Amino acid sequence: MFPFFKKKDGPRERQSKKIRVLFVCTGNICRSPTAEGVFQRMVDQFGLSEVVEVDSAGTQDYHVGAAPDRRAQQAALKRGVDLSRLRAREVEREDLKQFDYILAMDQGHERYLRNMCPRGNEHKIKLFLEFAPHLHMLDVPDPYYGADDNFETVLDLVEVAAKGLLADIQWRHL
Repeated sequence: MFPFFKKKDGPRERQSKKIRVLFVCTGNICRSPTAEGVFQRMVDQFGLSEVVEVDSAGTQDYHVGAAPDRRAQQAALKRGVDLSRLRAREVEREDLKQFDYILAMDQGHERYLRNMCPRGNEHKIKLFLEFAPHLHMLDVPDPYYGADDNFETVLDLVEVAAKGLLADIQWRHL
């Protein structure tokens, strides 16, 4: 459980438009689907699935149509998050117009997204770990070429940042 914050001027009216969140990594098989799964579970747990939509994509088309890496799935499932239904896709320019939060897993992804971003949408792009400033990290490390326990580290970081993101959405939009 974590605190939701209310604005000092009182609660806002429920928003009619869904808040759309997109997580982005390289191939959309490790970090971003992990973030999507963890954040979707939080959204569901707090009864916000009617107002918050969650998705993920990759900057590259290496794995389009593939399920998340088996190691990412196994690590997430140990924590009660099932990633098996997710499929990799490549981020599209239209995504940068459609989504309200476009969250890069590392600074390379952030640069890539800013380079393809339609004018006027740059403010939507952030590093995911900006929602966990107390971690003093900017990048979620890529676990793909490392040991299996690197996927646990990714989950640890994602869970903390997801809490901060949900609090931010509550503060700004709900």
